[in-house]
Order: sequence, then C-alpha cells, then structure tokens
Amino acid sequence: MRHFGHIAPEVRQRLFHREPCAFTADSPPHLLASALGATLYSPATRPRLADDILKQAGRGVVSMVLCLEDSIDDAEVTAAEENLVRQFADLGERGVEPPLLFIRVRAAEQIPDLVRRLGTSVRLLSGFVLPKFTEERGVPFLEAVAAAEAADGLAGRRLFAMPVLESPELLHLETRAETLAGIARTVDKYRDRVLALRLGVTDFCSAYGLRRPPDMTAYDVQIVASVIADVVNVLGRADGTGFTVTGPVWEYFRVQERMFKPQLRRSPFLEGRADELRQALIEHDMDGLLREIELDRANGLLGKTCIHPSHVVPVHALSVVSHEEFSDAEDILRPERGGGGVLRSSYTNKMNEVKPHRAWAERTLRRAEVFGVAKEDVGFVELLTAGLPG
Repeated sequence: MRHFGHIAPEVRQRLFHREPCAFTADSPPHLLASALGATLYSPATRPRLADDILKQAGRGVVSMVLCLEDSIDDAEVTAAEENLVRQFADLGERGVEPPLLFIRVRAAEQIPDLVRRLGTSVRLLSGFVLPKFTEERGVPFLEAVAAAEAADGLAGRRLFAMPVLESPELLHLETRAETLAGIARTVDKYRDRVLALRLGVTDFCSAYGLRRPPDMTAYDVQIVASVIADVVNVLGRADGTGFTVTGPVWEYFRVQERMFKPQLRRSPFLEGRADELRQALIEHDMDGLLREIELDRANGLLGKTCIHPSHVVPVHALSVVSHEEFSDAEDILRPERGGGGVLRSSYTNKMNEVKPHRAWAERTLRRAEVFGVAKEDVGFVELLTAGLPG
C-alpha cells in the first residue's frame, strides 16, 4: 500500500517531485507510525464491514480502527465481536491486502480471546487500540497484546498497540503531571510495542460538558489545547524518547448557521473549478478541519483520527511535504552542515539555522518518505482534488 496509491500513476507523476513510498504491515515501526495518516474509525457492528474496509482502501485509506468501545452500545458487544470474526474470515478468503487494521477493545481480556477466535485471519490484524490509557489501566492491556502475539495464527507477525490518551486524570490539572509521568514510564517500557499515541479529545470535552462547534478547532478550546501541549511536551519529544502522537478527531456536524467568517482563504483556490471546491468544503464545515490539520502539525502531531470518509483526503493532502519544506530540510541536513551555522533558504525567503532546525528537518523527511513531496508548482488544492473519489 501507499498514500495516493489509489490515483493513476500518471497523475502521481504530475503531482509529485518525490512519490510516496510503498509499505506493508511488516514495514519498520517508525515508518508505519508516520504512515498512519487519516485513521478511519468504524463500528464493529457494520454488517458489510469487509466490503466497507476494501471500499475505503480503494479510496486511499491506509489505516482503520474497528471499534468495540464507545461507538457501539454496551448491549452490542457480543454481537460485534462475532461480526468481527466473520468479517475477518471474509477478508482472509478474498486474498487481498487490507489497510492496517486495529481493533479498539474495552477490556484487556478481549485481546487474547479475539486473537484466538480470529484463527488464521488474525494475520490481517496489525494491533489493538487501548482506551482510556493510564499507567494502572494500561499495563494489563499491553501485557495482553504481548501475550497474544505468541498465538500460532500470527506466524511471526507483530501486534502493535495504540493507547488512547483520554482519561479524566490526564485532563484534570491536579493529577495531570503524575498521570503523564506514569503513562511515559509505561509506554517507554513497551516502546517496541507502542506504534503511536492517540488523543481522545471528545472525552476531554465531555468531562466539562463541552462540544466544539465546526467554526472552532481543538486549539480554540483552551482546556483541550493545554492537555495537547502537555502530552506533546512529555511524550512527543524529538530527542529519541518521544512517540508519534496523532491529531484529535474532527467531529462532523450537520450544516448550521455560521457565527464566524469562513476560515478557508480564497487565494489557493483561484484557478479553474477550485473555487467550487472551496465553497463545497465550507458548506460541509470542512474549512475548520483543514485549519485544525495545519495546527496539528504545527503543534507536533502527525496523522488524525477520522470518523467520516470525507475527512481522509484532506488529512492526506495536507500531510504531503511541500517542495519548499523539502528543499529547506535537505539543505539543513547536508553533511557539510554538520558544524551548524545559518544559511539562506533555496527559496530565498527565510534563514535556516542548522542546529535548531535539524530535528524539524529530520521529521519533515520522514513525512516526505510516506506522503511524498509535491512538485514546486503543486499545492494542496491539486492534491485534494486528485485524491477525491471520482
């Protein structure tokens, strides 16, 4: 699989200075963590789940979470587990490579049970999403994942974990520092197992009876923004101790009266039918999503939890590295720059300071590997348009 692999090769050649790399579920963990992109959640109760998975893969989705937790009713858990077993068997019989598949469980004991029940089709599973993760609650989940990996049906395949940081203890100021320290100890101990950390902003808002409207991003809700900042501070460092932290879910709202001016500026959309695309995005409250994706990356997050297929292409289009970013990153990381210093960028519009910008450059080139580098005259509108379903 690869990002933008669903579009024609000649279109990719027209868009990309450097195309996204191909990868599989067996690729190195650091590459998979960067490549997660828009991780699409789906309730495990869907009766045609196998069809849905392959349909979304054909539209560019490379990672999905099949949810047994908050997205389904408590009374549906047993039926949802049975459905998962059937749908995985169906996928296995089709002989096609699905996207990276994760199951979001409610309890640690579900992990070995599901691995056993999936049988040989467990080879299609990449891992588990662990809800409301803290040190106390997280250790049993991680131990269960490690134990389940020894199951015969996996045939040497790895099972990863993606903890969700969404507990009240992490949100509340008086317990935040201690909770973060405990989470850091736990995920460091299981570093080879933890693929990425996910932020559960909906649960953060719930603790205070909040729900952000489509005119606002998570960063406009100050109590949420403060948690994101602290999580990145402790768990997203670029010194080798950090993890990939993914962006919060964008909740889809029906069209309603706007209180604020649309945030999507016109200038990137001025050619051809692009202004029609801009208007369609505004009407579907997607301009806020685009702004939040940019703020995610500015705040050290990569990838995003998505609950609607229409969110996937914007996440991926805005994850592509621009030609200017790529040029700056390559200049900074040239071997002859090892001693530091300051240089004018190739675009002659900024100064690149080698030592302070090195970690940014390394992160940018990791993103470039999996999402590609746009050609010099290609912007996100062209990438967005090319990635949309025909």
